[in-house]
Amino acid sequence: MANTLTTAPSGLILASASPRRSELLQRMGLSFTICPSGVDEDDSGSKGPEILVMNNAQLKAMDVAQQHPDAMVLGADTTVVLGNTIFSKPQDLVEAASMLTALSGRWHRVLTAVALFWPEGEFYESFICCSSVQFKPLNSQLIAAYFQRVNPLDKAGAYGIQAGRDLIIESVKGSIENVMGLPVQVLREQFASNGFDFDA
Repeated sequence: MANTLTTAPSGLILASASPRRSELLQRMGLSFTICPSGVDEDDSGSKGPEILVMNNAQLKAMDVAQQHPDAMVLGADTTVVLGNTIFSKPQDLVEAASMLTALSGRWHRVLTAVALFWPEGEFYESFICCSSVQFKPLNSQLIAAYFQRVNPLDKAGAYGIQAGRDLIIESVKGSIENVMGLPVQVLREQFASNGFDFDA
């Protein structure tokens, strides 16, 4: 009996409603559709930040891949880590200000995990990228000014790098796009090495 597996994914699906990830895929010149996952993310971090982001990325990808097994589904998750403390999305502005105060003047890590699932092609790959970010010394006035520019409540660690960067960030080591939520350089290499072409 002939192999019925398709030779290429029907398309690329982003399993996220993140406007930043969508913007980065557009910058890469890729054609994709958006289908946000409905799974509940685990923000406990009880097994460490690497396992947290990897599990969440895979959960998102698997959830959407079950609905679209013929497509390549991209799930991703990003978190901010200071020492052994994981900073997920803050619940309110008070918690957001507390996070930025803790990060003030210090280096921290930003981890993004990416899961690529194409069930019909039996393709399942995941990877993690890490960038380091140094904050400027912050006070309550600077934090308030930053919150006037940026909504911190939908961002891990209560900040984003694409807006208001001049107020809070001193230096970045590694991929800036990774801090935004998607390590585009590694993703492009992953697609190229496996012969996937999603160019628009």
